[in-house]
Amino acid sequence: MKLSTLASAAIFLLPTAAFAADSTPADIGAIFCKASLEDDMSPFEAALTPDLSAVIAEAEAKNAEIQAATPNEKPPLGDGLPWRSWTDYADGCAVGTITEEAGKTLVEIRYSFTTSPDANYADHLVLIPATGNDSWQLDDINLIDGMTLRSVLAAAFAQ
Repeated sequence: MKLSTLASAAIFLLPTAAFAADSTPADIGAIFCKASLEDDMSPFEAALTPDLSAVIAEAEAKNAEIQAATPNEKPPLGDGLPWRSWTDYADGCAVGTITEEAGKTLVEIRYSFTTSPDANYADHLVLIPATGNDSWQLDDINLIDGMTLRSVLAAAFAQ
């Protein structure tokens, strides 16, 4: 079980052709939206900072341990990683406003629901410049209600 966790953690560190060295924050947001709508975030994982990759790998390892210890119970990440505020499938995703804040670039990701427009919401990708090229890396996601991807992962295993 630990070997498969290590293997899946290594996937986060692999480069992908989807991220050109000159990708803009809007490009990163568009790739994120496409991955979100396809319910497959694997194309986006190459854009994570090494630190966020490590946080996710640690959370997945803890989740696997809990699942192995209690196979009849849903583990903390039983619905997958919290890439967005709500796990409900949004049938629309668009890049919104892009702003700078404290040396980071925030990319608004607008989720929409065709049949329930009152449920629409926006999260913000927190991007930092990649080291060694002109691209960007995802360091966190600001979710609604003041939560972040990092804080949700930490809280999931704080018990």
